Amino acid sequence: MDAQPRLLQPTRLLDFTHPAIEELMANRGWRQLPTYECIGAVYDFVRNEIAFGYNAGDELPGSSVLADGIGQCNTKSTLLMALLRAAGIACRFHGFTIDKPLQKGAITGLAYALAPQRIIHSWVEVAFEGWWVNLEGFILDAPYLASLQRRFPRRQWFCGYGAATPDLSAPAVDWRGQDTYIQKDGIADDFGVFDSPDEFYSRHGSNLSGLKRWLYKQVIRHRMNAQVARIRAEEW
Repeated sequence: MDAQPRLLQPTRLLDFTHPAIEELMANRGWRQLPTYECIGAVYDFVRNEIAFGYNAGDELPGSSVLADGIGQCNTKSTLLMALLRAAGIACRFHGFTIDKPLQKGAITGLAYALAPQRIIHSWVEVAFEGWWVNLEGFILDAPYLASLQRRFPRRQWFCGYGAATPDLSAPAVDWRGQDTYIQKDGIADDFGVFDSPDEFYSRHGSNLSGLKRWLYKQVIRHRMNAQVARIRAEEW
């Protein structure tokens, strides 16, 4: 298993020396926890206290994602990695694409039309007890996922609304020392593992550029976040 010191280092995006991240680490006492409990506490924070939502872009530092209080797969991955490394736990970035239909429902109208057919996706691999454990189940916060489960009761294989899972009624999203997933069944391309998100984006870029990126940042993402908020609040 490769858990070299470089997998504990800060980068521009993994800016865990930022005062806001240092303050969070100190207030939560995560560095004092045993490894299993520390991973679980950080994971639950990113999953549920950083709500599912769309930031201004993928290539944001962890401190910016923390300040936003929302995130999607790529931005939440960056924050999770920053917090894990701040706690002295080695981790790495695994890059993919997912098929566009996975986002249908969470993304509608013009936003869906402008989205690429294959969307940059990622999860985090954390070093734990001699293995790399895949962490992806942190993307959808518990209230949002519960709303989907109410709308689609007793559903097993499911693709849409930001989820692609073999069992929507009981997806493997809770930290138990094993892999967690919520979008894995929508993966199209596998780009492999990288020491950091910085390395990945420098090689593969992000989802949008030019006019599409400007429209997304200034207008479309706000509509997307309003749609996500409506889904989260629905009682169905």
